[in-house]
Amino acid sequence: MAKQATTRDQRMRQRLTQEAARIMVDEGVRDYYQAKRKAAVRLAAPDTQNMPRNREIQEAVAEYQRLFQGEGQVQRLRELREAAREAMQFFGRFRPRLVGAVLDGTAGDWSDVSLHLFADTPEELDVFLMDNGIPFEWAERRLRFKRDAWATLPVYRFVAGDVMVDMTVFTPDGLRQAPLSPVDGQPMERANLQALEALLAGSGGQDDALTIPLVGR
Repeated sequence: MAKQATTRDQRMRQRLTQEAARIMVDEGVRDYYQAKRKAAVRLAAPDTQNMPRNREIQEAVAEYQRLFQGEGQVQRLRELREAAREAMQFFGRFRPRLVGAVLDGTAGDWSDVSLHLFADTPEELDVFLMDNGIPFEWAERRLRFKRDAWATLPVYRFVAGDVMVDMTVFTPDGLRQAPLSPVDGQPMERANLQALEALLAGSGGQDDALTIPLVGR
């Protein structure tokens, strides 16, 4: 009986993982917790405690894209990486680092280009954007740096063509300590322009992000 229950739990966990991945890819849900909760409701298991880890869902996202989006996702990923390169060149004085789905290879139609920038004060970026006539939105983002250490940082967003560029601004000290990833709780991978160029020189697919050395973590 215990073995049967374990098997049922495993099947439910797998179904939740796959449905959450589908929701993130097809519906543009970016928050793992929200995707898991929506998946649980759709699978008639809203009270389940058998939730997959975020890393399991990220892996399922990559597999779903490979199976159902194929070359289309690869092409969109390359477009987003090229947009990231342009943005990083433009904001070079702020020592930009690429993070998130465009870096790890799971970006798709709903994805933003996410950058970390570094400045003595956020006002430096305000002035730079205004001097260059770039309309932007301002917000704040709460990031975790240690298990019980959080910080609220300014975020600037603007549209370049059909791509949303999302920039979180750190002080220069932020170059030495990346915030923790929501995927696995480890310091976020960051890529500088040199590392991004290496990705673009490759095939442009998801596997490249696993083999290119990431500089400037």
